[in-house]
Parts: sequence; structure tokens; C-alpha cells
Amino acid sequence: MTRLLPALTDTPDRPALRFGDRALTYGELAGAASPLAGRIAGAGRVAVWATPTLETAVGVVAALLAGAAAVPVNPKSGDRELGHIVRDSAPDAVLAAPDAELPPALAGLPRIDIDVPASAGPVDAASLPVEPTDPEAPAFVVYTSGTTGPPKGAVLPRRAVSSTLDALQDAWRWTADDTLVHGLPLFHVHGLILGVIGPLRRGGEVRHLGRFSTEGVTRELSTGATMLFGVPTMYHRIAEALPTDPELAKALSSARLLVSGSAALPVHDHERISSATGQRVVERYGMTETLMNTSVRADGEPRPGTVGVPLPGVELRLAEDDGVTEVTGAGPEAVGEIQVRGPNLFLHYLNRPDATEAAFAPGGWFRTGDVAVRDADGYVRIIGRKATDLIKSGGYKIGAGEIENALLEHPAVKEAAVTGAPDPDLGEQVVAWIVPADAAHPPTQEDLANHVAARLSPHKRPRTVHYLEALPRNDMGKILKRSLTPNG
Repeated sequence: MTRLLPALTDTPDRPALRFGDRALTYGELAGAASPLAGRIAGAGRVAVWATPTLETAVGVVAALLAGAAAVPVNPKSGDRELGHIVRDSAPDAVLAAPDAELPPALAGLPRIDIDVPASAGPVDAASLPVEPTDPEAPAFVVYTSGTTGPPKGAVLPRRAVSSTLDALQDAWRWTADDTLVHGLPLFHVHGLILGVIGPLRRGGEVRHLGRFSTEGVTRELSTGATMLFGVPTMYHRIAEALPTDPELAKALSSARLLVSGSAALPVHDHERISSATGQRVVERYGMTETLMNTSVRADGEPRPGTVGVPLPGVELRLAEDDGVTEVTGAGPEAVGEIQVRGPNLFLHYLNRPDATEAAFAPGGWFRTGDVAVRDADGYVRIIGRKATDLIKSGGYKIGAGEIENALLEHPAVKEAAVTGAPDPDLGEQVVAWIVPADAAHPPTQEDLANHVAARLSPHKRPRTVHYLEALPRNDMGKILKRSLTPNG
């Protein structure tokens, strides 16, 4: 097992991290992380109070150097969820910035302040802690969203981190010359593992915005940043701002790569960004348990609405409802659950052997719960979650995602979500949840049904429409469909 972060000593003078006006070179990062790693040596797991700060990045690097599994904690977690995570993961300590106020749920843990000196001196390779060589050694315990119960802790080994980041190096042509900018939270896979450890493994730089803003994106892409990571909500705000912000359009045009993840980016926003900047947004697909599975390649064909092809080393298949039989054929009617296997997979759910066993099909295939179709050349098009986005109506399997994209093309629709509802004749009917562009003049159900039928097919038209002021979303911008109820 090679080192996860060789640049700490191989390129000590290169810029590594920047959060606002605070920055560290690789040598300074090693100088700050090394003594902290010494303090937590021997720990099995350490919680990291994951604020969007330099301290969080230093704390996670220290944990990786020490061989302790980092448990990133969302600072916005409620008392019940936070208490569950602490009890379940049983960390030996909590790492936090010196000025951070920790909630009562963390009060019983030994606290270790993450000290980042104003001028942390570099360390030589000989004095740096020796990273674990076992590829199966846990690197992170990341808690899932817990939509069907308390969050589960996915134990991610070092080989899953390295294999995913190296596969993305191949897919995105990611090098040490790239500087990544993003404003993602640091308590999950996207913002922390891809967005911080990813650049550090390559020997490049990450500039964190602290809080996402189009002004911050413009500033960083105009001053040397080459890559942007975001979620669909961020790219939607970018698309909305582009018509009146020529500097933003110019900055995006100069980027080498724009990447969207954590949820599907509507085709309408793809087209608006491409039209204004000449750039395409690359989508990829992953989960906490699998890290990254697929991506549109930097040298591949731009195809909005897809998440590309399997990454190097990842096997992917679509399974029938029985969870075992592989779907044959390709195209919009060959619908199945995505199952994957490869070095990117997690080890298990912490303290949940039952959930771990249920997550896998025979042959070591991980059941993602996501439903998709594949184009003839292997490009994957995700329909959505099996539990909430696959609608079985009149003998058809209908994906909510394509209907949502069609609805968003209607000029009177600002936001859209689609779910299924029981129907005595069809089994399920298509239900649309709409945020109108003009609340005083919402589109009618008949208008929306005809709009969808003309673009897709009649059996995919919404038969019921609910109007909302806003769609319920989580911190990552994902629509919380379980909250969409007629009386909710």
C-alpha cells in the first residue's frame, strides 16, 4: 500500500490548502499535522468537528497519518442524531478548532484542539509518522443520511480512498497542476474525500470558499483555479446568474473541468451553462458506501443527463427486481437497479452486520438502491432511487428523473419533483410537485401533462399536480421526496 498523501514530503513548497486568507503549503501542512498525529497515535477512531475550516483539513490529514479512522461530524446535526453517531462510533477523542463550541453530545469525549500555527514549519520525511500499509485499514467512518432509520456508519478502507481518487485521476486527467475550488461541506464524501483528500493526493491545491457564492467562484477561477466541484443547487444558481454576470461566464469558460455530483443536474441547467460559457458540466455517480462508481470522462463525449461510464476497476450491472438476474439489452425500457463491485467498496456498516449482509447480492455485488438504464455504448442514465423514483404505472417502469427534466423545460416551472401515488387502475400514477416561476399564474395540470406527453410519451404524463413555494431539500441540495405528501 503506497502512501495516501506522498506530496506532504515530496513537494513541500507547493501550495496545498487555502481557506479564505489562510493557506498552507504541503510542508506546512505536514508540520501542522505531524504533531497532531502523534497525539492521536494508537486511537482506533477520532471524531472530527467538520466545519469548513483549515483545521478540519489538518485534523483529517493527521488522522490519516496516525492510522486512526476519521469520523467527520456535521456541525448542523441535531442532538439525537449526533448522540447516535457518538454512541455508535465510540471515538477515542474529538478533534476541533480551538475556538469551536462543541455541543453536549460531544462533551464526554477527550477533546484535542487542532493547532494550526501561523507559520508551521515543514518536517522532513524521516520524522513524519509512517502511514499504515494495510490497504484494508479503515480510513473513514462516514454516516449515511439515515432516510430509513438512524444513520449507518460506512467504514471506508484506505484502498477504497486511493482506488477512487486514482480512477478519477484517469477519468478527469487530474494532475498536480490542477487547483480545485469548491464550497462543499466537509462532513461527507463529496466535500471531504473528493474535494480535500483528492487534490492532496495529486499534489495540487484546494481552495475552499467557506460558503458557496458565485462571486467566490468567479474570483477563484479568474485567479488560477482550474476545476470546480459543486452540487446541482450550486450549478442552478450559477445558471441563473450567468445572463447578467459576464465575469462569471468568463471565469467558467477558463476552467478545465466543471464537475457536478450528489444528485442529478437537470438537463435544462446543463444547456444554460453550456450556452453561456461553452463549457460542459461533467457528472459522476457515487455513494458513501462505494465512493465513486462512474463518470463522464474529461476526454469523453458530453452527454447531459448521464453519469458516464464505470470508472477503471469498477464493475457495474443492472439487476432485475429479484436483485440477482442481470438486465439484458440497453435503452429506456431496460430498467434495473445499479449493483457494483470493486476496490472502491466499503468494508461494512459499523455495528450492523445485518445491514451489511442485506446490502450485498450474491457474488459480492453491492445493491445501491439506485435505478438506471444504459445506452448501447455503456453510458449510465440514473432514473433515481428504487424506493422513491421508480414508478410502475400501467405495466410500464417509469423513471421520475426524465419527467422532472421535461417539466423543467416548461417556462412556467421553476422547480419540479415527481413521485408515484397508488392508483386503482394503473397501479401507480405520476404525481408532479411544482414550484411555479410565477406563483400568481401557475401552469395547469392539463398544460403540464400535454407538455410531458409531447416530449416523452403519454403514459409518462403527470395525472396529479401539487403546487409548492419551495421543494424540501437537504444540505446537499437533494430533494427530500419522503417529505412530499399531499398534506405535508
